[in-house]
Amino acid sequence: MPRDVLVRRTAETDQPAITAIYGEAVRAGTGSFELDAPDVTEMTRRWRHRVARGYPHIVAIWDGAVVGYAYVSRYRTRPAYRFLVEDSIFIAPDAQGAGVGRALLTELIKLCEGLGFRQMIALIAGGTENPSSVGLHDRLGFRQVGLIEGSAVKHGRWVETILMQRALGEGKASLPRDP
Repeated sequence: MPRDVLVRRTAETDQPAITAIYGEAVRAGTGSFELDAPDVTEMTRRWRHRVARGYPHIVAIWDGAVVGYAYVSRYRTRPAYRFLVEDSIFIAPDAQGAGVGRALLTELIKLCEGLGFRQMIALIAGGTENPSSVGLHDRLGFRQVGLIEGSAVKHGRWVETILMQRALGEGKASLPRDP
């Protein structure tokens, strides 16, 4: 991890940088299954929606610039899923491979454990075409629990999704208490 990386809660002023990072992922990669990159207004709306519901949303700052962001969201709306969250991480191309993703995911795990969540999943769009995301999650204790072949069509071809899971806190060893 770069020594000077700072991870903090996302601010509204971070939205243009987040929009640019995500836009590049949408246009050039398979790490997102969106086909058209949303604008800053839509990205800000999504951020506000998640934060208003108490889900962590964080950014990585490197040399004074936002170089990555991560957040969790509810996996499904049914109440029985309330202790399960799904993570999302996006890193600027010039910061990939420098430990930024590790810093973000480590902090996200810590925040989610503090909020009482018990399981975190990663739906890794692009599957085996996204080895850096698979490797990052593996190094931080996630295990592959599924593969959805031909789950999406992007860039004129079928793309898979890898499903990974990690226990948070006591995981399923005990029943959680509702607040």
